[in-house]
Amino acid sequence: MSLYRNIQKKRARIKAGSGEKMRRKGAKGAPTKKQFARAKKTAKKKRA
Repeated sequence: MSLYRNIQKKRARIKAGSGEKMRRKGAKGAPTKKQFARAKKTAKKKRA
């Protein structure tokens, strides 16, 4: 799965009341700037 899809799914679970929390920037296990840059290259663009 892509980084963005995983984030989207986790936000949906949180909204549904899973009790999870998003990791803070720089926290262990949180995506790095390098990972976001790599994911950005292959991310599909949103339709208007």
